[in-house]
Amino acid sequence: MAVLRRTEGIVLKNFPYGEADLIVTYLTPDYGLRKGFAKSPRKIKSRFGSSLEPLTYARISLRGKEDAALPRITQSDIIRPFQSLREDYACYVRLSGMLELTINFLPEGESNPGAFKLLLDVMRMMERDCSDRNVLVYRIRLLSLAGYSPRLKGCARCGGAGRKFYVSHGSIICEACTGKLNAAERAGVRPLSQGSIKLYETLLTWDLSKVSRVKASPAMVAELSAMLDSHVEYTLSRPLKTSPKNSSPS
Repeated sequence: MAVLRRTEGIVLKNFPYGEADLIVTYLTPDYGLRKGFAKSPRKIKSRFGSSLEPLTYARISLRGKEDAALPRITQSDIIRPFQSLREDYACYVRLSGMLELTINFLPEGESNPGAFKLLLDVMRMMERDCSDRNVLVYRIRLLSLAGYSPRLKGCARCGGAGRKFYVSHGSIICEACTGKLNAAERAGVRPLSQGSIKLYETLLTWDLSKVSRVKASPAMVAELSAMLDSHVEYTLSRPLKTSPKNSSPS
């Protein structure tokens, strides 16, 4: 028997199915990641309008069997379009990386209101300031909510103080323990400045409403972003499609 579910959702991506249909991936507060099937939204007179575009925040209805992997989207009413984020190409590229990270680190069908609120809040922040710092805030906090947060307090081996990130351990390693690694293992260690480590903890723990007050140099933001790129790539055993490695010319 078909069940009707109503919830809110942020469109993470969509892709064509057949001549006029779409499969849409949402992040919802009630069901976490959820895919839905939309009938004929690509036709000119579609009742869905632009509500299935990436970044759109909408009130949606999904109809399907209890265990259906792809319920049908029967209603989608825009709450906030976030159109300005799509129209700014550089901003949209930044957000695309955030959305891909979300899809790869959150399980389908598991309620995660914290992740939903985080994405919605950061998108609102980026309407005012579409900066790499705000992207960094999202990445740090999303990984923490998903249980894949790198640990930058204490050496992974002895618990002592350190300023190098050991990629395969997802943690800091001290100078003494670094010296005990072989050449191949040392290749997976990258230095971090004390300022970047402090910035990481600040962006992870401060109230989002106060993050705009944090002074972060472009160099520190770039250093932490590169550290997270290596951490994500190791965790997934591949880089994200939106990572610098995949966006650079071959």
